[in-house]
Order: sequence, then C-alpha cells, then structure tokens
Amino acid sequence: MKMTSRKLVEILKNQLSKQGLKFHFDREKDTLRIEDDETKKGVTLSMPGIIAKWETKNQNAIDEVVYYVEEALHAMKNQQELTGKEKSIFPVIRSTSFPTESNEGIALVYTDHTAETRIYYALDLGNTYRLIDEKMMQRENWNMEQIKEIASFNIRSLKTSVKEDHVAGNVFYFFNANDGYDASRILNESLLHSYKERMVGKMAVAVPHQDVLIIVDIQNDTGYDILAQLTMSFFASGRVPITALSFLYENNELEPIFILGKNKPKH
Repeated sequence: MKMTSRKLVEILKNQLSKQGLKFHFDREKDTLRIEDDETKKGVTLSMPGIIAKWETKNQNAIDEVVYYVEEALHAMKNQQELTGKEKSIFPVIRSTSFPTESNEGIALVYTDHTAETRIYYALDLGNTYRLIDEKMMQRENWNMEQIKEIASFNIRSLKTSVKEDHVAGNVFYFFNANDGYDASRILNESLLHSYKERMVGKMAVAVPHQDVLIIVDIQNDTGYDILAQLTMSFFASGRVPITALSFLYENNELEPIFILGKNKPKH
C-alpha cells in the first residue's frame, strides 16, 4: 500500500481518537495539528517525514509518532518548573520558519543562530521535552543569560555517537546518538573545533533534521554534490526538519552554502 498524507491522517486519527483531541490537516503545508481539547495545547506533525519513515519501518513508524504525541500532550497538561531541573535544560535547533510563539500566544525563548536556523530552549522531560517560553522564565525570575549558559554547558556534556564514511575521496561524519539533541551539537564549539583540526579540505556542516548532525571533510567538488543530495534526503525524511542547506565552517563561523548541481558552491 502506498502511504499518502490523507491516509496517514486517518490512521493517526483512529489511533488517537479516544483522547479528546482536535485534528487540523493543513494541505498546503502538509502538516497535521493535534490539540488537546481541554488544554488547547498540542503538537504539529510534518507528514512527508513520517511517510518517509513508514516506507522503511511501516507500523513501527506510526507507533513512534503516536507515542511521541501522547507523551508531548501529557507533558503539556502539567505546569513545568525550571528551578531544580537545571541539568535538563538544552538548546534545540529549529528552522527560522518555526513559530516564535506558543499556540496560546506566549513568546517562546530563542536566540538567533544563522540565516537559516534559530536556537530555542527546552526542558527535557525524559520521553519528550517542553519548549521554554517567557511565562515560564518570568514565573521563576530567570533571565536569558541563565538559560543560555546552562543549556550551553549541558549540550557540551552530552556523549556523542559518530559514524564515519569515506565517499569519493571525502570523509563524512554522522552524529546520531538518538537523544533528540543531535542537531543541537552544532552549538558545541569545542566539538566543531576538534573536527576542524582534522580537516584536510574544507569543513562543511549540516543539520537537515533534529536527529542528525553531519560534518564533512570536503576534499573535492564531488563532495559538495554528495552533501547536497544527502542533506536533501535527510531533510525530507526527518520528523522535525530543520534546513536542507549546508554550512561552511570557517573562522569559527557558519556560513550557508548553495550547491547547484555540479557547480562549485556559492556562499
């Protein structure tokens, strides 16, 4: 059976229908909004990413989404506190198209990162996390610098799981610890510096979705083409897509690069 967005929406409705939820499918954005009718809070799912996972994992992909939605909605019912949970505060990378307010109209806490990405901050709840908003911060008299400093320390403390591949004379490093913060490791400056030191060619970095960070030692033009194809493929299949663009890492800065076919990148 070929999975379509419409079929997927119906499957998710059937599996989640007993929980008093409202569903809104946006055909233009190809997203499904699922809200708790009581709290008016909810999650938004990207259909293409789930469909891509379904093609390889079938029912397991659906089960993962249902579990994610149930855990997220359950966490939203409880008032979360930051004080005493400092070790559970992490930065999360999102696209600049990601909302800057919660559905209740409360401003989310974030800082600028690149032209393609922003840094939001989350309270890890074990099986899911809650994005920190200004109301949470003000309620406990926290400030932005506190959150940034704590989140930065915590992302550096996470263990890494790296797979190394050599393709057409280029070296690809895939970070996938599967802890929800793989893309966020792009914020670990000491990690980027350590890989910069081992580069033979140019260092490129990509965060196509939240569960992967790609670092590449690009030693020829073919490397750029392979990276572009990989990043687009990961972007299309991720549960939380971020950006299909890659970045050059030079002088401790990330600069977006635009790769067109066999041409050299423009940046």
